[in-house]
Amino acid sequence: MKKVLVTGGAGFIGGNFVRYMADKYSDYQIYNLDLLTYAGDLTKHRDIENKANYHFIKADIANRDEIKPLFEKERFDYVIHFAAESHVDRSITDPEIFIRTNVLGTQVLLDAAREFAVTKFVHVSTDEVYGELDFDPNTFFTEDTPLQPNSPYSASKASSDFLVRSYYETYGLPMNITRCSNNYGPYHFPEKLIPLTISRVLNDQKVPVYGDGKNIRDWLHVIDHCAAIDLVMHKAPSGEVYNIGGHNERTNLEVVKTIIHALGKSEDLIEFVEDRLGHDKRYAIDPTKLEQLGWKPTYTFETGIAQTIQWYLDNKEWWEQIISGEYQKYFEKQYAM
Repeated sequence: MKKVLVTGGAGFIGGNFVRYMADKYSDYQIYNLDLLTYAGDLTKHRDIENKANYHFIKADIANRDEIKPLFEKERFDYVIHFAAESHVDRSITDPEIFIRTNVLGTQVLLDAAREFAVTKFVHVSTDEVYGELDFDPNTFFTEDTPLQPNSPYSASKASSDFLVRSYYETYGLPMNITRCSNNYGPYHFPEKLIPLTISRVLNDQKVPVYGDGKNIRDWLHVIDHCAAIDLVMHKAPSGEVYNIGGHNERTNLEVVKTIIHALGKSEDLIEFVEDRLGHDKRYAIDPTKLEQLGWKPTYTFETGIAQTIQWYLDNKEWWEQIISGEYQKYFEKQYAM
């Protein structure tokens, strides 16, 4: 029976991946490792927490005294590494925690994976490590695009990418790196653009949009992302990097207006705010290499955003308890609203 360690499994993408794997592979033991910081949430696993193949472990990936004994005891076959500080705004305010978690934490995991001979280490990264593209619709990030990160967050992820690659080249650690575009879908923490917009529009509150709102992102439904990682984990040759994109480019303003119109509200809720420092103009991914491996996205942006909006309508109790208290204090400070 295979053992799969999913780090950051209480977060948004990792949490959806844990559910995906526990449901799809009843013959695999799925271990969800998370420190349960501000964005970690286990309520998303209530319907699988009693499954015989699901296990939760609270631990800090940067703490060798926790990680090494865990690997020694469980002898994991696969490590799927999501755990990361991931919010760009927070990295601008406090970069240090991003270096500790995203760089040092990755090194601790790599050392344990090497020592206890995991079959495959899959490092989940981001298209933000490539920097930014211009607005030419014919230009895309490929796996050969040089890394030029522009925020402390993306710099920490690029650093961890290089570490993973070095452990393959130096020690022969079996690995893959995936770099995804912006994810959206169920259980997305409400500081990110889509859930932030949905929650504020439903409460008839102003929606902050950075700058002129013309920054472009490629949107990928989280379930399509889970399927892609599943494929890479099982089928990809070791040492390869794969870009995962949804073929769904939209300006931030278009995304916000789509949500406002779907909820029958007025565009008067839009409030333009001072632009983010180092705000990348455009991200767009060419996923041809992954498609040749056998993956295709199943969600268009239109079907995915409709499903996501409906999920937030049906699960108000989940996000309403999150946007109270400390998160509200952070929001008010970040956007000066």
